Amino acid sequence: MEKRVMGKTGMEVSVLGFGGAEIGYENASVETVERLLGAALDAGLNVIDTAECYNNSEELIGRTIAARRDDYYLFTKCGHASGFDLPDWDMNLLEQSIDRSLQRLGTDCVDLVQLHSCDEKMLRQGDVIAALQRARDAGKTRFIGYSGDSRAALYAIECGAFDTLQTSVSIADQEPLELTLPRAVEQNMGVIAKRPIANAAWKTGAKPENAYVHTYWDRLQKLDYDFLKGDVNESISKALRFTLGESGVHTAIVGTKNPERWQQNAALLQAGPLPVNEIEAIRARWKEAGGDDWTGQG
Repeated sequence: MEKRVMGKTGMEVSVLGFGGAEIGYENASVETVERLLGAALDAGLNVIDTAECYNNSEELIGRTIAARRDDYYLFTKCGHASGFDLPDWDMNLLEQSIDRSLQRLGTDCVDLVQLHSCDEKMLRQGDVIAALQRARDAGKTRFIGYSGDSRAALYAIECGAFDTLQTSVSIADQEPLELTLPRAVEQNMGVIAKRPIANAAWKTGAKPENAYVHTYWDRLQKLDYDFLKGDVNESISKALRFTLGESGVHTAIVGTKNPERWQQNAALLQAGPLPVNEIEAIRARWKEAGGDDWTGQG
């Protein structure tokens, strides 16, 4: 699998990363996760991204592949109370949450801890950034990052405190292509694309039951891309290659609890870079039909 050097972190990351939300939210079994992650690592995937609020995702990762810690870069996120009797973004919460994540993940240090979508006001206050810096100084994480979108993501870049940005980039989330990605490149930040195929909201041809995906469905109905009307695998391939073709994107996080799904996605990249004319057509359609309020999806 292709790898890219992730900005100033120097981490050589696989272009596809594994997102741990689904295994936590959808109650995947230990056996399923062991098979899923074991096969992914064997085939060259080396990025695993999770969060303390993804139910038992961290614990599943820790129970299955902690013994292979040298085979992958491990990213997590913090900021939600998730069982602690403390408010979100409390300094004690962040410290306790990071320590709990390390315990759950079966490691004494992760490669990246990210603030999980706190707003610009909280970032400007500075305490949450200082908490992550203390964790880095204590050896609990190698790097620190921000996960979020829009104006808060822009501030996270421009403040100069973070090594990485995780943000929504897809055919249905193009705000970052002008607002944040060029600035992240200037800062030599690592960029992690979340929801790189917009949850494939179009794949069944009907509005998804999951309300979380409705924003993407609604946007894609208005964008009305021709390539979404044909073969589903081909459309997912083009969507994924669009995201990974954007300047500054180092890895795209795809979540699944299906052991075969990530390998299918990897195979879809074998078609190579999306042709420039197709990228330009997707961008032109976004500028023509997209709404001014179509900000990044958190």
